Amino acid sequence: MKQESSRSPSYTVECEDYVHAVEFNPFDSGTAESLIAYGGNNYVVIGRCSFQEEDAEVDGIQYNTLRTFHQGIRVDAIAWSPETRLDALPPLLRFCTAAADRKLRLFTSDLQAKNEYKIMEGHSSYINDLVFSPKGGQEIASVSDDHTCRVWDLEGNVRACFVLRSAGMSVGWHPEDAFKLMVAEKNGTIRFYDLVTHQAILSLTTGQTPLMSAHWCFKNTFKVGAVAGNDWFIWDISRSSYPLEKKPVHADRAKLFRWSTVNENLFATTGYPGKMNSQLLIHHLGHPQPILIGSAAVGSGLTWHKTLPLCAMGGDHRIFFWVTEM
Repeated sequence: MKQESSRSPSYTVECEDYVHAVEFNPFDSGTAESLIAYGGNNYVVIGRCSFQEEDAEVDGIQYNTLRTFHQGIRVDAIAWSPETRLDALPPLLRFCTAAADRKLRLFTSDLQAKNEYKIMEGHSSYINDLVFSPKGGQEIASVSDDHTCRVWDLEGNVRACFVLRSAGMSVGWHPEDAFKLMVAEKNGTIRFYDLVTHQAILSLTTGQTPLMSAHWCFKNTFKVGAVAGNDWFIWDISRSSYPLEKKPVHADRAKLFRWSTVNENLFATTGYPGKMNSQLLIHHLGHPQPILIGSAAVGSGLTWHKTLPLCAMGGDHRIFFWVTEM
């Protein structure tokens, strides 16, 4: 693999609004195409897409919108429920958003007459991240600038509340163990909580601030990644609570970290929007330099395709997609 110069996106989808958040559905929804959700200033849009990398009959990308949900307020984050099934009768679409009014909204739709949402209130400041429990999807965890991590049931009741020492930036749920939660704080601390005892069982630290994003690797749950300051950090928690590797990558401060869902050595980071463009970097742990440098006007959000080495970022009335090698 050679060092890349900056590359324009492999594919682009036009959107009717600025895209603040974008998420591929990480769960199996019973269809060949991928589900993707994106949020703007007023709407959440659910679409499905396929790519020529997975379907020879597709020229580049094929995208169509399934449903647009009017929320009337800016969408800051989106999480998919594992209950979403398009092969069920009737189909079930379920996802949750965090919005600028500090509320969660749990959307449920059958893509026909039933389109409803439930508001969950309790956070007193901005919500930075949220996630469904991957086993069954009956709980949602969220983290906020109000120094709490809250675990909700689908009725909107708070089942647990962890008091943090700084703003909660990222939250992750163990894919197999329904009682393990990862919470990353802006002060550089990443803690793992046991949801039975409500105790912290392990903590990691970047040793530098601000930590803006952390992510648990689903391909290998001993691996955790984060960005803080200008650097990315990787831990192997089976070996040490000290970082296995760290590297400075973004001159303008790093913003997001996401592991690929298909390769435990592949991950992406984004920088803060600079004067002109946002930078997306794709890294491979065995390679000293980023293997892809993507550039897009004012990007936000970062998400990986479930089965392809392809990631997406939102922008001004567009979603950008980059394909890389494994």
